[in-house]
Amino acid sequence: QVQLVESGGGLVQAGGSRRLSCEASRNIFSIYTMGWYRQAPGKQRELVATIAEGGTTNYADSVKGRFTISRDSAKNTVYLQMNSLKPEDTGVYYCNANQKLSGYTYWGQGTQVTVSS
Repeated sequence: QVQLVESGGGLVQAGGSRRLSCEASRNIFSIYTMGWYRQAPGKQRELVATIAEGGTTNYADSVKGRFTISRDSAKNTVYLQMNSLKPEDTGVYYCNANQKLSGYTYWGQGTQVTVSS
């Protein structure tokens, strides 16, 4: 079992920045792909960014150049640095840990990000 706890959400003005954190209950970064997803009201959950076991990152087109995913293995924490925020970035942001070989996947409880125009 893996517990994921997100933090860092809140209200921010358009054009501003915010950093989300996701702390895992144990060191799993070498065997799990970590990701951030978001869900806006009335919409499906969508991929924002992932960082694979080897460190390769992947981003949704809508956030490329504005968001950066990173991790700190010593702290068992994954970050999502969000810059130049737009109102359409509003939603609940979820941390995910996924292991392709086993199919195990874990989700955090989510953290709300609201971008005001």
